[in-house]
Amino acid sequence: MQKTAKRIAIKNRWSGDIIFQSTKTTWKEAVEEAVENCDNLHDVNLREADLNGADLSEADLRDADLRDANLRGANLLYANLYKANLSGVSLYKANLSEADLSEANLSEADLSGADLRDANLGGANLFSANLYKANLSGVSLYKANLSEADLSEADLSGADLSGADLRDANLREANLSEANLNGADLSEANLSEANLSEANLNGANLSEANLSEANLSEANLYGADLSEANLSEANLNGANLNGAELMNAKFYGKAGTSKLTKKQLPEFLNSLGFQVEN
Repeated sequence: MQKTAKRIAIKNRWSGDIIFQSTKTTWKEAVEEAVENCDNLHDVNLREADLNGADLSEADLRDADLRDANLRGANLLYANLYKANLSGVSLYKANLSEADLSEANLSEADLSGADLRDANLGGANLFSANLYKANLSGVSLYKANLSEADLSEADLSGADLSGADLRDANLREANLSEANLNGADLSEANLSEANLSEANLNGANLSEANLSEANLSEANLYGADLSEANLSEANLNGANLNGAELMNAKFYGKAGTSKLTKKQLPEFLNSLGFQVEN
């Protein structure tokens, strides 16, 4: 007698109650069916589910448990993932453009090559996440936690990173042109060869950051902390360094037409190896 494949029941992560009884036998098909036929799937338990390539566009997955799930290449366009738990999830090359991921937990998630254009990641936890070559142009990462995240070669042009935590983050060769990094913490971050042209770094913490060969032309560094930062070969043409802290910064290379106040001059000369005498 042939065994009938078990149909999947999609349950609430807290109560275990069935939210949707699927007619399908794979998680990918079951969740796609649920999205099509169910108004919302908030609080759903999809932990470790294989959703590789699933079409979940416009899905309501608020507060969902997606820990360690496989969402490689999935379509989550316009999806609502507010406060969802996506820690350890694979979203390699997934489409998350215009998705709501505000306050979501994406710690240690793989978002390499993902499309996150214009997504809302305000207050999200992306600690140690992999965002290598991800498209984050126009994204909101206001007060997000990106400490120790890999953002190398990512496109963050026009992104809002104000108040974000980027300590020890890898932003090598990232595009941050016209990005808003007002008050962001980039201490000890790797920004070598990054494009920060016309970026707003007002009051940002860049202490001990590696900015070697970075493009900071026309950037606003007013009141930024650049103490002990490596700015060797950086392009500072037209950058605003008014009120910036430059103590022990390595300031060699393309200074261009950057303006310094008289008060900053001794620090600047010290960074070049000169001893200033009264």
